Amino acid sequence: MFKKILIANRGEIAVRIIRAARELGISTVAVYSEADKTALHTMLADQAICIGPARSTDSYLNMKSVLSAAIVTGAQAIHPGFGFLSENAKFATMCEEMNIKFIGPSASIMDKMGDKINARAQMKKAGVPVIPGSDGEVFSAQEAQEIADRVGYPIMLKASAGGGGMGIRKVTSAADLQEAFDSASQEALSAFGNGAMYVEKLIYPARHIEVQILGDAFGHVVHLGERDCSLQRNNQKVLEESPSVAIGETLRKEMGQAAVKAAQAVAYENAGTIEFLLDERSGQFYFMEMNTRIQVEHPVTEFVTGVDIVKEQIKIAAGIPLEIEQEDIHITGHAIECRINAENPSFNFAPSPGKITDLYLPCGGVGLRVDSAVYHGYTIPPYYDSMIAKVIVHGENRFDALMKMQRALYEMEIEGISTNIDFQLDLISEKRVIAGDYDTAFLTENFLPHYLNAEE
Repeated sequence: MFKKILIANRGEIAVRIIRAARELGISTVAVYSEADKTALHTMLADQAICIGPARSTDSYLNMKSVLSAAIVTGAQAIHPGFGFLSENAKFATMCEEMNIKFIGPSASIMDKMGDKINARAQMKKAGVPVIPGSDGEVFSAQEAQEIADRVGYPIMLKASAGGGGMGIRKVTSAADLQEAFDSASQEALSAFGNGAMYVEKLIYPARHIEVQILGDAFGHVVHLGERDCSLQRNNQKVLEESPSVAIGETLRKEMGQAAVKAAQAVAYENAGTIEFLLDERSGQFYFMEMNTRIQVEHPVTEFVTGVDIVKEQIKIAAGIPLEIEQEDIHITGHAIECRINAENPSFNFAPSPGKITDLYLPCGGVGLRVDSAVYHGYTIPPYYDSMIAKVIVHGENRFDALMKMQRALYEMEIEGISTNIDFQLDLISEKRVIAGDYDTAFLTENFLPHYLNAEE
């Protein structure tokens, strides 16, 4: 086991990793930007090192600075969390070259699965169902048109090197294709340095179902059930739950087996997530992509399985075999996570950085967890993602979990900035959400128009 690890991240995920490492008896090193000098993760870690100015490119994305901090402090491994360098194959290679263990999959696996076109080809080869669409990169609207004519409208244009909802466009007719392709490709080029696209048939209505997997260095892979992430805005997840009410035991088993097959096909090592789109009309599911890192929504899986995914990540990276078999994993009860952001829903969810003047986090009660890095008097910097907390609940059943979440959000108070707490409370109180009757279009097309009109 490692004696010391460095956390190449910030916010609640950095705090989460520090806590898991401490419970394993591992010393931790936090890195921080100048804007994060007073951040909670810098105070909780055993050591903290400033790695640059506020901008991410000068600090958290500065690979040389992060590695220098690891070398100076004698860290044996680096946990990247999510975002920033977590899916950067070049960084994983640099860690290997410096004899520092990257807590995640190898660079070669990230290259295989990070490129959406390559991942699609790998899954087809492994017999995992994929969405009808292009088999290679598409560089022009004319090429996209030929594929759209074959699979039929509507289609989705997606950046080959994309992630985080960037470089994605829905196209409903040929008349809209050229403009959509040009804007998506330019956005992808700016965000990822690669403007190549691929085309998929739009599965609608659909559920966004993802399956958590763990794989060790000895070829042993297990899945930890599924999460339903269908409540999204601008392709960004808002609320997640496990298990999904949209699937029964037979389909659950099929999707879990497909996820394990997908991971085994690329000899996957560490924690990862296989994302599927489920066509509720036909019951057919399709591989969408693989996330080669810990997910924001991992706590819901931890609640229903009792498996500490972050600890498993660290143990796998240290060369320890998985001690759990598939038959050991049982889904118990129901878990829900609401992402709490520093943003103003009434003004198109505009970010709301600033000083927290009053704070109450509802941490009391059985089956309630708040993952956060904010505290009274903390100033949220304007340079990073707006998520400041995650409220996660676990109940005996879905209704119990919904009631527990309502209670938690009702109690939660964050003053001095705008947040989406009331928005989340209204969302989980909506009758269709309570009934589990929603898909990936529900939030944008059904809930938000009525919600914003009521606000006015």
